[in-house]
Amino acid sequence: MLEKSVESVKCLILGSGPAGLTAAIYAARADLKPVLYQGLQPGGQLTITTDVENFPGYPQGVNGPQMMEDIKNQALRFDADIRWGIATKADLSERPFKIWIDETHKILADTLIIATGASARWLGMESEQKFNGYGVSACATCDGFFYRGMDVAVIGGGDTACEEASYLSKLARKVYLIHRRDELRASKAMQNRIFKTPNIELVWDSVPQEILGDKTVKSIKLQNVKTGIYNELPVEGVFVAIGHKPNSELFVEQLNLDENGYIITEAGTTRTNIPGVFAAGDIQDHVYRQAVTAAASGCMAAIDAERWLASLDD
Repeated sequence: MLEKSVESVKCLILGSGPAGLTAAIYAARADLKPVLYQGLQPGGQLTITTDVENFPGYPQGVNGPQMMEDIKNQALRFDADIRWGIATKADLSERPFKIWIDETHKILADTLIIATGASARWLGMESEQKFNGYGVSACATCDGFFYRGMDVAVIGGGDTACEEASYLSKLARKVYLIHRRDELRASKAMQNRIFKTPNIELVWDSVPQEILGDKTVKSIKLQNVKTGIYNELPVEGVFVAIGHKPNSELFVEQLNLDENGYIITEAGTTRTNIPGVFAAGDIQDHVYRQAVTAAASGCMAAIDAERWLASLDD
């Protein structure tokens, strides 16, 4: 690896979703002079969301990219240093922590806030991406409100899919839970809830082939894995619920991760197993995964970092 430059910073933030940008706001106001790298998806997952109606401060709602631009501009107002770039290597074995950006620029960081998020797992269909934000979603809590009184489909068979279907059943007219097998993988308690909900219909042994529509979703094409027969299910929304993948690859064997790759933090804090390294947002939260909870944990991470640095001087 050819290092072209080396730089020392007091607080380095990786990730530019609600967690990272909120951490930048608080860190900048605390005079930590934070440097934030935006990563592969500047603005995070909200940049592929159309309407956001559950984030405080926007009584009329706001589109996702605009909201992230607003939060970014607030961080810039306090002189946060927000840059383009991707972290490609990390060495957390000693302080200052070493992070390489785009393989050539080495950052020596007194504190590190990891806010690299988690990416929804998708089915891999071209039509799925075409209608992303226009009838296709990976978050019922975020987008379910827009499907009141409509027919929707949830794809998956685990606890996440059942939770999504259960939530949507309170809003939608009909919820089709599509699973490729003939039995659910979810816990028995969750299965019982699904079976007892009258407007949830199980569609067994079925695999999505294509999402159909014009400007928005109109139906989903399925194939029965046992018979090979195709059928088309009229729906106005498709919720993909086959899990999320935390973006924690850089920190494997350095930080404590759970069995799914989420960074483990000390209860009630954003502290990781390495003093001076903090994790905020979806990279450490597989339960709520909301913009507002990510922003809150970004605030916590900046305060934790500030107090940790102050404790070194005591």
